[in-house]
Formats: sequence, structure tokens, C-alpha cells
Amino acid sequence: MARKTLNIGMVGYGFMGRAHSNAYRTVGNFFDLAYQPVLKAVAARNAEKAAAFAETWGYESIEDDWRRLVEREDIDAIDICTPNDLHAEIAIAAAGAGKMVLCEKPLARTAAEALPMVEAVEKAGVPNLVWYNYRRVPAVSFIKQIVASGKLGKIFHYRSKFLQDWTISPDVPQGGAGTWRLDVGAAGSGVTGDLLAHCIDGAIWINGSIDTLTAMTETFVKQRRNALSGEVQAVGIDDAAAVLTRFANGSLGTFESTRYARGHKALYTLEINGEHGSLAWDLHDLNRVQWFDHRVESALRGWSSILVTDGDHPYLGRWWVPGLSIGYEHSFVHTVADFIEGLSSGKPAAPTFRDALETTQICDAIIESGRSGAWVSAGA
Repeated sequence: MARKTLNIGMVGYGFMGRAHSNAYRTVGNFFDLAYQPVLKAVAARNAEKAAAFAETWGYESIEDDWRRLVEREDIDAIDICTPNDLHAEIAIAAAGAGKMVLCEKPLARTAAEALPMVEAVEKAGVPNLVWYNYRRVPAVSFIKQIVASGKLGKIFHYRSKFLQDWTISPDVPQGGAGTWRLDVGAAGSGVTGDLLAHCIDGAIWINGSIDTLTAMTETFVKQRRNALSGEVQAVGIDDAAAVLTRFANGSLGTFESTRYARGHKALYTLEINGEHGSLAWDLHDLNRVQWFDHRVESALRGWSSILVTDGDHPYLGRWWVPGLSIGYEHSFVHTVADFIEGLSSGKPAAPTFRDALETTQICDAIIESGRSGAWVSAGA
């Protein structure tokens, strides 16, 4: 049966634009879906760079203004791969034009900015998704399955961290292409919205809602040169965050993110401890889950390593034979596959804008607590 086309309009051409474009091009080769993504157009202010991106990835056309992309009748879905400060305006306009909307994380700079985005897509009734791609690393999805099955029993602890080291030098500028994440106006926050948001999203998905939290945040380099103006300006983002939480299920959580952990480029880990056992995962070995089962007889009890490559593991039946690993880019392919499956089934793929709003609310609470030092509610 011929597949329906799903015409994609991409806004932006950076790192995430590449990751998403690769996913759209690949998904139909491995997943039997009702829709085939078509790379219809990419929009960016720099037409020359947009044209080069379009040629590399196979987009049919370009626009130098995202508004024209939104207005085009031949576009079904708008994919937002821009700095955070542009998410809201583009998403609201796209929803108003009846387009499906996919948005890079975090949903917006703040929950106050994100809420109108949620209201817009829900009012328009358009499918929507936020690209928290680490949910769809098969090993992480497998952990979700194990926890949901009850095999761990009562949950006591959830801990997660995301460590990098690329901003230690005070010579790294803020603002502009490549370093907009250090500009509070463009990013909204620092490691909290950029890195810790992944940890929070995973925690909510696996272990449930967070009730209260307290946080420490720090900005180690107080001033940086602005890449666009050349002026030395105060830095408004958080370079590091350490967070204690209480989950609704009674468990305790600890979270850490920083860009000042020398030697770490992208160390994302999670561990969950329950009554009967524990699970752990490390992005640097993303196809393995560490498993401890206390119910095994004591002489044989210990941590074991599960290679998540078998056909009965999440998503893996679509790829290679057992024992052959997949990588980071596949998490985006799985995201597209689940989004398209949701179009067919009528059951939206998560996280929707409404789901992702919860993570943004928690990020706001972390920033608030980092300033006050107090325990705060993690909700709205």
C-alpha cells in the first residue's frame, strides 16, 4: 500500500537540524509506517547556509523567513530547531496555520512562555511533540518497561547527572551561532534547560512526577564577551546545578548538571533503586543496562550487564541482528517513528507540549530555588 506523504518544513540548520533530517530520511527504510516524511523546505535567515543545508540533506526548497514556511500550503509539519527564544512565536503561528508542530527541547525558556504554546496546539487540535530523544534510546526505554512492570518493587531513589566541560575557558563568548546557549536572552537558562531538562524528562517518564525540590546553582564565569557586539557583558545563565527532589511516589531524587566537569563531553547517567533491585545506564555505553536483582540467591547475587540489542528489546527488532549495536542518531529515528505511528493510531506520541510543560515548570523551580536556597513546589 502506498504511503501518504508527510511534508516537513524545518526551521534552522544546526546540530539538531541535521539530527532530525537524518531521522526523516531514514525512518521509512526501517519502520513500516502509514506516512513517508518528505523534506519539503528549510527556513533560515541566512539563505546561503540554508541552501547548502538543503542540498546536503535533500530539501526541495528554502525560505529566508520562517513565516513564509508556515504559510505554505504544501507543508504539513513544522519542525523547530532554533534557539529557545524563537520556539514560542514559531510554534504558536504554526499551530494557528493548522500545521503539526515538532519542537526541540526545552519547550520554551520558561513555563510562562511555554503555556501559550500548549494552549495553541490544543486549541488548533494539531499533533505536537517535543524532541526529548533520550527516552527512545532502546536501553532507556527498556528501563522504563522494567520499572513499569513492578520488578523493582517500591522505588526508593532516582539519581541522574549530565556533565560537560566545554565552557570552562572564560574566552568562550556568549551569544551568536554556536554559543547562544550561554546567552540568557536566547536560552532562558544554562545547564538547567539544556542538560538537566533531559534528566528531568527521563525521571518523570520512568519514576513519575516530582513534588518538591531544592537546588544550588552557580555561574562560575561572571562575564563573557558577546559574540555579536564584542562587548563584555554579565553572564545570566547557570553553569552548574545540583538538585534534591521528592517524587510523588515517595522516592528521593538527586540531579546534577554542569559544563565545568573537566574530562566529560556528554556524560548522562541514570540509576534507580527499588525494594527488589536496581537499574543503571550510561550514555557512554548506551546499549547496556546494568541490573541488580536482590532476589537471586546470595552466592550468585551481583550486578549484571544486559546488552540491549535483541529483537524483543524496544525498537531493536527493526534494525540489525542481536549483538550489533545502534547509536545516538537512532533515538531521533525512533522519535519520528513514534510520532508517525501516533498519527495513525490516534494515540499521540509523548512527550506532547502538555507533557513537556511539566519539565519546563520543574526547570523554573530549580532556577527559583537556586536563587532563594529554599524548598519549592515543582508544579505550576
